[in-house]
Amino acid sequence: MTATTTAPIAATPARTKGVPSARLKAWATRAPLLPALVFMIVVTQLPFVATLVISFFDWNALYPKARHFTGLDNYQQVLTDADLRHSVWTTILLTAAVVVVSLVLGLALALLLDRRFRGRGVVRTLLIAPFLVVPVAAALLWKHVLYNPEYGLLNGLLHYVGGPQPDWISNTPLLAVEASLVWQWTPFMMLILLAGLQSRDHQQIEAARVDGASDWQIFRHLTLPHLRRYLELGALLGSIYIVQNFDAVFTITSGGLGTANLPYTVYQSFYQAHENGLASAAGVLVVIGSIVIATFALRVVSSLFREEVARG
Repeated sequence: MTATTTAPIAATPARTKGVPSARLKAWATRAPLLPALVFMIVVTQLPFVATLVISFFDWNALYPKARHFTGLDNYQQVLTDADLRHSVWTTILLTAAVVVVSLVLGLALALLLDRRFRGRGVVRTLLIAPFLVVPVAAALLWKHVLYNPEYGLLNGLLHYVGGPQPDWISNTPLLAVEASLVWQWTPFMMLILLAGLQSRDHQQIEAARVDGASDWQIFRHLTLPHLRRYLELGALLGSIYIVQNFDAVFTITSGGLGTANLPYTVYQSFYQAHENGLASAAGVLVVIGSIVIATFALRVVSSLFREEVARG
């Protein structure tokens, strides 16, 4: 009886001695990350908290003494004002059009680059190049080099074949903004889908070919189901960035002709109308929408990692 009761008592101090050292080791490995964490909180979270507080005030920079607390009135105005609702609808339409067209074109280019041909590396580099261009520079390129009605390349080609000379930005303003964004975001979608294509089970595809399956049947029943997660990831990541796009709208149309999206409306409310509270409320709604989309994107990414681990 004595042996059975003293053995656990003797083991207890050894266990308790190991706990502080394990915790100390864990903190030692995490300590180098603390400065980055503090920096991220100071740079991102504190300004957002300040924006959230300002969004509950009627705060016009031109009349600072008239500042007062209004609760949710700014949010109600954002959701009920006709111009703001139009900017929300423009944001949804712009995001949906750019994401869908970029995914379709990106899938076509990914299928092309998945094949072996001479000069594939050069073609891949050229196709990726638009995504590496600074957004403002890309918008200026489309506005002056392509869209300009007097010396733009589009009208130059139409003049060469005897076609009309339209003013692209004035006639189709939203389409002009969408085309520049599609040009810049198609390479991003192509890279994601190309990674998905290269992770396919080639033995399964060869077995399907041996069984007599055509290229269309393989694409429809094997490739598309495999790319579903990658398509979702591209759509979600693209939506996060395009919802917040400001450069193309500001540079190409200056928010005119019905192209003002929600980020540009926030800019107008803050820098032109000096309505800090109203602009902050609209900005908070943009952040909330981006967080919702990012949550789904993180779930898709985690599911892709789980699938890769299970396959390995």
